[in-house]
Amino acid sequence: MPLHYFLAPLGAVLIWAGNMVINKLAADAIAPSAIAFYRWVLAILLMTPFVAPQVWRARADIRPVLGKLAALGLLGLAAWQGLAYYAALTTTATNMGIIAAMLPLVTMVLSALVLREPPTLGMVLGSALAFSGLIILLSHGSPANVLKDGVNLGDLLMVMACISYAAYGILLRRWKLTLDPWTSIYVQACFAALALLLPFLIGPWSPINAQNIGLIVYAAIPASLFSTFLWMRSIRLLGANRSSIMLNLMPPLSALLAFIFLGERLQSYHIIGGLVAIAGVVLSQLLTRRLGQSKAQSTQPG
Repeated sequence: MPLHYFLAPLGAVLIWAGNMVINKLAADAIAPSAIAFYRWVLAILLMTPFVAPQVWRARADIRPVLGKLAALGLLGLAAWQGLAYYAALTTTATNMGIIAAMLPLVTMVLSALVLREPPTLGMVLGSALAFSGLIILLSHGSPANVLKDGVNLGDLLMVMACISYAAYGILLRRWKLTLDPWTSIYVQACFAALALLLPFLIGPWSPINAQNIGLIVYAAIPASLFSTFLWMRSIRLLGANRSSIMLNLMPPLSALLAFIFLGERLQSYHIIGGLVAIAGVVLSQLLTRRLGQSKAQSTQPG
């Protein structure tokens, strides 16, 4: 596998790690429903002069897959980051980065469910290990706290966001749309904006101002356009599972940026829970023999 294939997922992860900080800054500057909506409206406005003509020319190819594009727009563009904005109200950027790193494992589990693939030994063992790490993180090092107080709402929303984006990656791979990437992103963005319109209208009014305009621009351009394009390209080149390996870099990058820009400090449960969770993700990638499959069969291509 050429090394330059990994530049696309690495670029997306770097942007997302920065966006964890943006999410936290946005919590005090703008309503989640507002920035989630504004970002895609701005992204659509920026794309329209360049992409709308080719979308019109490709309308015959788009029409049969409109339902699929709508589902992708809802899962990967609206829900993934929209839920993260709400999560940032009650959790830290460090926690968000660690939970986001669970995407590879969630992707593998959904692959087994959606694509009817038998689970691998690594998936079973890695899931148990990663879940243990997640419990350590969410309980602040005391698992009994989960039974006593429940899970922090922000952490739970971030888990839901991960499930949403994992489903996005799986559907991209399953459907294998032949549209030009920018055409696909543009149509998905339009559906995302429509899905986010109602929460925007019924949510608190948050006008664009000097305090939040920079956050919206970052969310609209790097975090919306560039990262989505890079991730779609990565899935085409590497597949959903292999691309998601790069998300193991999310926790250290998010923690570093959160320390620099937000003053967040690592606690022992961040380190222990994060390492255990990532160990589970790595284990799931290393042990790829499927349950019920012989060792000889697991080495055959296909």
